[in-house]
Amino acid sequence: MNRILAATRYAVVVPAIASILGALLLMVQGSIEMIQVIIDAALNGTKLKITIVDVLTAVDAILLGTVLLVIGYGLYELFIDEDLKVPVWLQVHDLDDLKSKLIGVVVALIAVIFVGVFVDVNRSEDVITFGVGAGALVTGLAIFAYATKKDPSMKVSRKDFGSKKLNS
Repeated sequence: MNRILAATRYAVVVPAIASILGALLLMVQGSIEMIQVIIDAALNGTKLKITIVDVLTAVDAILLGTVLLVIGYGLYELFIDEDLKVPVWLQVHDLDDLKSKLIGVVVALIAVIFVGVFVDVNRSEDVITFGVGAGALVTGLAIFAYATKKDPSMKVSRKDFGSKKLNS
């Protein structure tokens, strides 16, 4: 039974790969959109506010791709390979690490969306509504992160857990 349960962790490979592929797709599409905005602004002299909104829309896609990348790497690192070679800022040792990284990226995403609404003249009446909503969401995320934060001294890596279990 232990082997069967241990093997089920590999079910995470599919969503991890799907998240990474989705991330790459959004990053490519966001980059293509950014290049199109640059070309359009250079050739047609697009108005500044329209350019700002278009650039922020492209950045929004790229940031969402970043969220998916963090999710994909984090899931893979948590369930499959703890020793995955990733930059220090992307290392995930437990669900709290993944949660805090995701909250940080989501807050940045909310900020980009809000600025897009703020500069879009067609949605100027929505600025207060979006601002209050964004503020409430960021506040809720901060409270959630604080309330669910675990004491770092209590964290035990899977390797340490395995060796403690074997030694007892």
